[in-house]
Amino acid sequence: MLGNRLYYELKPYLPWRLRMSLRRMLARRKLRTCKDVWPIDETAARPPDGWPGWPDGKKFALVLTHDIEGPEGLAKCRQLMQLEMELGFRSSFNFIPEGDYIVPPELRAELAQNGFEVGVHDLHHDGKLYRSRRDFAEKAVWINRYLKDWGAVGFRSGFMFHNLDWLHDLEILYDTSTFDTDPFEPQPDGANTIFPFWVPNPKSETRDSKSEIRDPQSTIPSHSAPRSHVAPLSRARGSRGTLHAPSRPGYVELPYTLPQDSTLFLNLGEKTIDIWKQKLDWVAKHGGMALVNVHPDYLNFERGEPAPRTAAAELYVELLEYARERHGNTFWQPLAREVARFVATVQPRPVYRKHRRVCMLTYSYYLGDTRVTRYAEALAERGDHVDVVALRGPLELRLRETFGNIDLFRIQKREIKEKSKLSYLLPLLRFLAASSWRIARKHARQPYDLVHIHNVPDFLVFAAWWPKLNGTKVILDIHDIVPEFFGSKFAVPNKSLTIRLLKVMERASASFADHVILPNHLWLEKYTSRSAPPEKCSVMINHAERQIFFPRLRTRNDGKIIILFPGGLQWHQGLDIAIRAFTKVSANLPQAEFHIYGEGSMKDSLVALSNELGLDGKVRFFDMVPVRQIAELMANADLGVVPKRANSFGNEAYSTKIMEFMSLGVPVVVSNTKIDRYYFDDSIVQFFESGNPDALAEAMLDVLRDGESRRQMVARASEYAARNCWESHKADYLALVDSHCEHGNR
Repeated sequence: MLGNRLYYELKPYLPWRLRMSLRRMLARRKLRTCKDVWPIDETAARPPDGWPGWPDGKKFALVLTHDIEGPEGLAKCRQLMQLEMELGFRSSFNFIPEGDYIVPPELRAELAQNGFEVGVHDLHHDGKLYRSRRDFAEKAVWINRYLKDWGAVGFRSGFMFHNLDWLHDLEILYDTSTFDTDPFEPQPDGANTIFPFWVPNPKSETRDSKSEIRDPQSTIPSHSAPRSHVAPLSRARGSRGTLHAPSRPGYVELPYTLPQDSTLFLNLGEKTIDIWKQKLDWVAKHGGMALVNVHPDYLNFERGEPAPRTAAAELYVELLEYARERHGNTFWQPLAREVARFVATVQPRPVYRKHRRVCMLTYSYYLGDTRVTRYAEALAERGDHVDVVALRGPLELRLRETFGNIDLFRIQKREIKEKSKLSYLLPLLRFLAASSWRIARKHARQPYDLVHIHNVPDFLVFAAWWPKLNGTKVILDIHDIVPEFFGSKFAVPNKSLTIRLLKVMERASASFADHVILPNHLWLEKYTSRSAPPEKCSVMINHAERQIFFPRLRTRNDGKIIILFPGGLQWHQGLDIAIRAFTKVSANLPQAEFHIYGEGSMKDSLVALSNELGLDGKVRFFDMVPVRQIAELMANADLGVVPKRANSFGNEAYSTKIMEFMSLGVPVVVSNTKIDRYYFDDSIVQFFESGNPDALAEAMLDVLRDGESRRQMVARASEYAARNCWESHKADYLALVDSHCEHGNR
């Protein structure tokens, strides 16, 4: 993407042959990496909400537009107009108001009299229209004057630069500065749709979707000759127009959907129109709008070999004849303004929400990480595309899997037995390098709208350096607060140099990110006191997802009493305390078993402890399983246990397992930690004194023996879980994603 932009920055200073050589090199390089999204991106076939179909039952629409870039193109306009008239077509001609030529009023009048349309193409066509918000507003004043003077209702930016929010400054009926997919453009973020759509003005006082829409120049008859003038419109050098935003309800966006002629024939060197045919047939199949932009500048109307800067006009003729022969009278062939008028009067208007492209990076197993899966699935459910870059689990053989709109890339295995600091750090650094390369390649191929990084560690956020450099927003999601987590894992004192360095890294990571998500309010207070301003942070508790964790009938009927723990097997989780407590539970309830699902650095020592205590066969260890499978296993348990240590990292680490057990209707015994006392009370969970095996054993036995008390606790816990499930907070996450995507740089 930067290569394309650099080309347009250098364009005025480079000879034509050198420019074209560079552009062809960039285009061919890009072509090798984007074949799955160009010329056809299958995701663009979805129509906007409320799409009514085309007038008179037509199958699709074919819209012809032309941008005139220089005097050579201006000189060919009449030839192109005559060609289209002979074939029975009409089109829109977009002229630059203050470019390298002056548009004769007689030409505009002749086009209008013959049923063609005139539009405004940028202001100077120098690539600087969107340089700043104020500069755009000032130029919009003059663009509006040309629109009015020419009787035009349509606009297209130079080089297809676009900012749909800023375009509300223009008094237009429609804009056509976007495309469904075109990675060859300097701003390659497409509209991702082959349909026209309404762009509402959020600042307009007229917010009713039924408000009347008039063409900005509706007082000028559509085929009347605009008044003549000396172009460009005279104005004093350096004068500023009055900054204003017309209080219009919105405009229609018409993305071009067939590749531009310059891309096909000049940049890629195509000799046939096979790509045009392929895309036209695909658009027709899905009932979309086939809109093409052909430049008269690049058409050669002479017989024989085309000149180096042009392609044979016969190629364009072949497209029009193919459309007629292949599709007959099944398509509507309107002017661009006629499509816009149709869309503007549809009730309700088809408002298109652009599907986001989001990348998620996590140093975890995706299918076992509920926090990551629910984020990804929430985005995919509404039509966004999500790339997940994650670890490869012990039983996961496939490096890539697709789940609907989610593409999962497993790039590295993890060594669970990370006993030393170095053995912990080296795989992280390798993962950072591999994921950074993967994200950069994917972003260069098709840009992301947002990158969502999940810690641990914090420095994984720097894997998004390339998207960040290109203006993509980055969210850092704190699953575990690293200095405290690391100190607990390796028994490192809080005042050590290592912890101080981790806090420096925490601040640097927070500074790099555009937004930071914290998993609980205690950590929000700590994090904002040392690493990031409060306005940059928000809390999103790892609530249970009701679609997965919901009450269900038990499928187990074996007479056993199953106590269950699912999760990481680290010291702060307190599993050794739970195993010691289980010796007393087993002595009182011989049919009881303790099932532990998960992996972690403490697994070997926990297995040894259970053998030492004579609990072999009573305490059973299982590998980590996917989220939906663990939900089934948890639902069949008689009791859940969360035995975290209060004198460690676990004192402030929120445990999603508690809410998951509550959502499933399974009673849960919980360590008396600061974080769990903050969110829960004795009416919905059974607390015990943290670190005390005897207290834990008594709490487990009390719940298992007192059926009535257990039923009441489960009922209250289920109500609490229903009020605080993921579904009730999902909209907050989606709104956060949208707000950062919309405020990203172009």
